[in-house]
This record gives sequence, structure tokens and C-alpha cells, in this order.
Amino acid sequence: MKSQHYNTKPLCGAACLMLLSLSTHSEFLGYVGLQTRAYPMTAAAPEQGSETVSVVVAPEWFSQWNDGDDSFNIKAFYRYDSLDDERSHADLREFYWQRVGSSWELSVGINTVFWGVTESQHLVDIINQTDFLESADGEDKLGQPMIHFASIQNWGVIDVFVLPQFRPRDFAGNEGRLRSIPATVNSQESYQSSKDDKHIDYALRWSHYLGDWNLGLSWFQGTSREPLYQAIIQDGAVALAAYYPLIEQSGIDAQYISGDWLWKLEAIHRRGLGHSIAEDMSASTAGFEYTFTGINSQFWDLGILLEYSYDSRSNAQVGAFQNDLFSGGRLSLNDIASTEILFGISQDLDDSDSRSAIIEASTRLGDTMRLIAELYHFRSKRTDDPLYSIRRDSYVELGLEYYF
Repeated sequence: MKSQHYNTKPLCGAACLMLLSLSTHSEFLGYVGLQTRAYPMTAAAPEQGSETVSVVVAPEWFSQWNDGDDSFNIKAFYRYDSLDDERSHADLREFYWQRVGSSWELSVGINTVFWGVTESQHLVDIINQTDFLESADGEDKLGQPMIHFASIQNWGVIDVFVLPQFRPRDFAGNEGRLRSIPATVNSQESYQSSKDDKHIDYALRWSHYLGDWNLGLSWFQGTSREPLYQAIIQDGAVALAAYYPLIEQSGIDAQYISGDWLWKLEAIHRRGLGHSIAEDMSASTAGFEYTFTGINSQFWDLGILLEYSYDSRSNAQVGAFQNDLFSGGRLSLNDIASTEILFGISQDLDDSDSRSAIIEASTRLGDTMRLIAELYHFRSKRTDDPLYSIRRDSYVELGLEYYF
């Protein structure tokens, strides 16, 4: 029988090199969390509950190939809430492909983009819709479908956004807290645009570091992320529904570092487009953070925060920052558990009975767990105050997160 000859040389040459260049690096991570929240005060509406337990699952997965020039990123979020069915929700925070060139980046898909430098609010942060169900501070955002191109030059970074799909806000249900009185209903929103949530929005931003300055100039045109509210009849009772006008917004954010001083500014001008009922407005937040380093033998750092916010709109049309002063601090223990405490109070300078206060603390438990505690307090006596609906919704929250 004739012996067989097996060729041990590579069978593919250039094709194998191409496959090697496409070798991937992937990681799966994320966290799961358990939270309990208690509202000490009797609710403003009898159907609202006084305590809740919720579970969070937030997995992440990313993969890189082409020596890291290409990547795909997924970040999902799900919360189950025992009190409010509306607060039980899921969202894709990220689901996008990114290509990195020598002086540019291109991302296509769903992503979360943050703009801003101030602590008490982020006026210029307009790309993503606020996840209004998560927290009172408005820091959590919904994933936004987008095409994002960034040109990275020695004179700054130019970001160009095309936003083909609008994400409306979701609001707490009748049993939930931190909601308007009367309640704002979901899935009843309306739009100025005849294309409803399919209107294509556009945004531009230039950002650059100039010595000790960090500067950003931004422009946005499209559906406002901040809704107006209209009264409707729902099941025989008065309710509110969100209305989203078309706007154009220009903004600036600036940060200056001088030793232990950190000076901050965000300012915007917004105007309605077409036959918009949105009021033209200007708003700004400015202030500083001064850090005392090594304040004791344990080398703790304490940052002192002070910010003033102004909004040209009438009180009934704006949030809680029309003519307000925020003061607070950030304490970092610089320990192995990364313990931090943020605290502050925002006072309405036109009304001594209108204020909100916050304490947020977190610390690590070992390498994979984090303990979080939050306290929010709201006070208001005037019915046209944005805080009036949640005046009885002060709460204490305790959470435990496991990271994998």
C-alpha cells in the first residue's frame, strides 16, 4: 500500500495572517445588586407605598480585535422593584461597534455619552435621556442610538453625532414615590415633530485642554430631552403627559485647575424651533471645589463644594435650580476600601422653605462587593415649586453590590 504524505507547511499564507490579525480579546463582567429603600414620611397620595426592595442585574461584555482597533461593547441593565411596576424596567445602556483610527474614532449603535463638569446639575449633558426611574439626582441615563464620529487633533477633539431615535422618559407609577401629583403617565407622550420619536437629531462638540483649562463648546438640534407637561384625562381622572418640543441648544463647559482649587462652569442657551411652545431660555451653573489634603493622620481628603445655579424661566417651567445655591463636600478616606462620602444641600434663594439635601456614601467589602448608603431629603411648601410633589418623598436607601 502506497504511503500517504502529509504536508506540514501552512496551507493559507496571507489568509492565516489575516485571521491572526482578527484574533479577539473578550471579557464578561458586571454586577448584581440588592437595594432597600424606606420613605419615613406619609405619602402625598394614599396609593403610594412606604418601602421597597429591588434587585439590579447589570452585565457587561466587550470584545476587541484587529489589535484593538475594532471593538464591540454591550452593557445591559435590569431592575425589579417590589413597589412600583413602572420602576421595574430594562435598558441597553451600550450596544455598539467602534473603530479606532490614527486620529479618529467611529461608533455605531447604542451608547451613553456624558458632558459636564459641575456637581449639582449637568446643563450641557443633552445626548442621552435621563433614566428618571433610577434616582433623584438624574445621573443615570438611557442608552441612545447614535452614529458618533470623533476627529482627534492637536487643536482639540471634534465630536459629531447623528441621533436617529428618541428615547422618552419613563415615570413612576401610581404606587411609586418620587413622582408628580397628579401622576405623569407613560406611553401617552406627544411630540412637536410630525415624525414623533423618529425625528433625527444632530449634535456637535469641540473640547480641548489648554494648560490648566479644560474647555468644551457644544451644539444640539432636535427633540428636547426635557419634556413639558400637559394635563389629560386618564381613566376618568386628571393626569399629566409629557410633551417633547423641538429645540436648538448651545452650551459651554469649562474647568480650571489652580493648585487645590477646581473652578467649574456650565452654561446653555436654548430656543424653540418652528412653532414650538418651549420658552427660549438661558441657564448656568458655576462654582468651585477646594480640596484639603491629608486633613488628619489617616491622610483623608476633604473637598468643599459651592455652586450657584440660575435659570431664566419661570419657576413653574423649570426644575429645582432656578435661583439656587448648592453647598457640600466630598470626603475621601483614601483607604483600601475606597470609602467616599458626598454630602450637600441645595437651597432656593427665593424661598427659604424650598430645599433638598443629599448624603451618598460607599465603601468596598473585599475585592468584589460594595456597600452603598444614600439619604435624600426634600422640603417645599409652595404648590408651584417643582419640589412640592415630592416634598414627602425623602428616603433612606441601603444597597449591596457584587461585582464579577
